[in-house]
Amino acid sequence: MTVTIMDTTLRDGEQTNGVSFTAAEKLSMAKLLLEDLRVDRIEVASARVSEGEFQGAEKIISWAREHGYEDRVEILGFVDGKASLDWINNAGGKVINLLTKGSLNHVTNQLRKTPEEHLADIKKSIAYAQELGIKVNMYMEDWSNGMRNSPDYVFQMLDGLKDEAIEHFMLPDTLGILNHREAYDFCNQILEKYPRLTFDFHAHNDYDLATANTFEALKAGVRCVHTTVNGLGERAGNVPLSSVIGIVHDHLNLEMNVDEEQLYKVSKLVESFSGIRIPQNKPIIGEHVFTQTAGIHADGDSKRNLYFNDLMPERFGRKRIYALGKTSGKANIQKNLEELGIELDSEDMKKVTERVIELGDKKEVVTPEDLPYIISDILKTEKVNQEINIKNYSLSVAEGLKSVATLSMEISGKTYEETASGDGQYDAFMKAVWKIYDRLKKKHPVLVDYVVTIPPGGKTDALVQSVITWEYGKQFKTRGLDSDQNVAAIKATIKMLNIIESDEFKNYK
Repeated sequence: MTVTIMDTTLRDGEQTNGVSFTAAEKLSMAKLLLEDLRVDRIEVASARVSEGEFQGAEKIISWAREHGYEDRVEILGFVDGKASLDWINNAGGKVINLLTKGSLNHVTNQLRKTPEEHLADIKKSIAYAQELGIKVNMYMEDWSNGMRNSPDYVFQMLDGLKDEAIEHFMLPDTLGILNHREAYDFCNQILEKYPRLTFDFHAHNDYDLATANTFEALKAGVRCVHTTVNGLGERAGNVPLSSVIGIVHDHLNLEMNVDEEQLYKVSKLVESFSGIRIPQNKPIIGEHVFTQTAGIHADGDSKRNLYFNDLMPERFGRKRIYALGKTSGKANIQKNLEELGIELDSEDMKKVTERVIELGDKKEVVTPEDLPYIISDILKTEKVNQEINIKNYSLSVAEGLKSVATLSMEISGKTYEETASGDGQYDAFMKAVWKIYDRLKKKHPVLVDYVVTIPPGGKTDALVQSVITWEYGKQFKTRGLDSDQNVAAIKATIKMLNIIESDEFKNYK
């Protein structure tokens, strides 16, 4: 049995506060959703919203037509005579998701119509869609409240429309009010009463029950669910695609067309375009969800995988990480040293473990790339050669002008100087560094992410931590700590430059 996915990141997900995708971004995400992630359908726009919305829909539909996805691209439209359908038709759309009222409260107090009048209007829209050659799916907005408070109205609507040309009847928990028992009972009632019709379930997360409610809808027999990437959506968002993948495969043992290995890549792209960061502990896609922190877990992983579950990181194109901090044991550190190709005897391992725990107690962030430095500091060895030093630098900023950086840099005993301008002092500093690297024909990594944090309640003289993620054959992070944000970022950069010169990094990369 196969569960199909209608992903509405590009429509409902864009209703997240502060999120607005450009036409080009929408097209990029549509391609990834349909071709890489392989979701079954996507909802990409709301009719009559704006010119930008029209252009985005038109671009996606034009591309979809060329690649055979035309019937899998859907647009939300309204019961407004011919207006929405003409908008969709002009954009080249072939599927309307018609927004109707799923509760008596909405019909009488928002539309100020009788159920019979609303039914008549819906049938006119369906008839006009057929004239245009547009397929119809139907949202029953506020269906969950309808089932709670006016079930006779819900059944009246379905009775009146069950013989119309409607492909999917969509059952949205518009306000995220349901609990798991209601989700099962309401879906079960609908499916038993109308076994010939096709129903979708659309969950919102206001009570943090969207995943549980989707699970129960699937148990009741619904075979299409709506999702968004990263759980984007109005208020508390929609059910995340990542969570649905887990419950469908691992708890219900059902099939899906979605390619799990592509999920993390698409999630990170949506994070970038939306500006909404993925919580670090978000199941499957969060940065830290495949990180073992406690030393006892790392030890157990070495003994018949005692702390593994079915959510193996490799399924999602990811990798298990062993964190370094105050709860780290010898096993955590050993796992990281193995990755770096470093061997220590038991006495040296004990000293390194003690230092990592000490740093963790001080809330210091320790990354695997820090280990050679810690080893060098403790054991006074030459595990890491400081090939690169910034001898001097000057940063300047002036109103209305680009920032300028001048630096003197020592590489393998030779000194180089360079000046560059940029959008901000750190950007200018990096451009000056890369000028020297380009002159020496040295490759350099790409900055992937840059996060600045200060202690809660920090003052102007508080320490600032810059954590920078780099891509150079693999992704890794460096950190810098200083009272000045730019200096902290420069310290993290110097550490990065020496890491990529180290033999351990080159061998591991």
